[in-house]
Amino acid sequence: MLNAKTRYKLIPYAFLGIPVTIYFIWIIGPMLYSFYLSFTKWDGLTAPEFIGTKNYQMLFQDEVFYISLFNNLEWIILFMTIPIALGLTLAMVLNRDIPGAKTFKASFFLPMVLSLVVCGLVWSWLYSPHSGLINEVLRRIGLGALATGWLSNPKVVMEAVITVAIWRQVGYVMVLYLAGLQSVDQNLLDAAEVDGASALQRFFNVLMPQLAPVTVIVIVISIIDSLRAFDLVSVMTRGGPYNQSSVLANFMYIEAFNNYRMGYGAAIAVIIFIISLLFIMFYLTRIAREETNA
Repeated sequence: MLNAKTRYKLIPYAFLGIPVTIYFIWIIGPMLYSFYLSFTKWDGLTAPEFIGTKNYQMLFQDEVFYISLFNNLEWIILFMTIPIALGLTLAMVLNRDIPGAKTFKASFFLPMVLSLVVCGLVWSWLYSPHSGLINEVLRRIGLGALATGWLSNPKVVMEAVITVAIWRQVGYVMVLYLAGLQSVDQNLLDAAEVDGASALQRFFNVLMPQLAPVTVIVIVISIIDSLRAFDLVSVMTRGGPYNQSSVLANFMYIEAFNNYRMGYGAAIAVIIFIISLLFIMFYLTRIAREETNA
């Protein structure tokens, strides 16, 4: 029998035991199994056949993989620029005491409340080449030459899908920056103004350094969201036309569950995990360095 002191010390571990066990069963276990499957040939029905690194060799020779990777990189670049610029601008405008500020905040954040599936369906209607609102507006204002099949044109389909993601992301970034602006030291801004600093100088040399932690969080979240982009592509284009809107997550899903190449799909999942891990490690390293310096 354990004495009272020992039992008291074991209580925290007992409370942690159940969630940690569940985490290992539902998260760590499947992740490790996916690593194993990436070295196998498996159709999801028969027993997996170990084939070593053949899945990775085929993957790095697959043209669709490079198209998907490039599209993810384009998604990341646009996600780290446009939503951050628009979100910060909206946050700075709405952080002032202006009439209707709360209504505007709710309006801009509303798309974030909607599911990606709903957003994809609504924007698919807007992008309709014949009855869609976007092409109809272009025709009404005399720019009918710009009207096109936004989701069937290989030259613009990726940008059309990313536009929907950006439209949804701006409100989220705005809220994060609104929270960050509450901790900005107004005295520093006032002192810089008294010293004769211009508005741009105050913005880049005083305000942005104080918002740096929020900016890092926004960038990391944007990168992770970009790498696991799936819903919009699946609903709007399924990667078409000619795989020009394919992203890694959608490519993985099609290979695994449509083509029954589970091992190949697992290899794609491992690549996504490695890329995501690099950005996460960068974020954690930066946070640890800031806490050490503080």
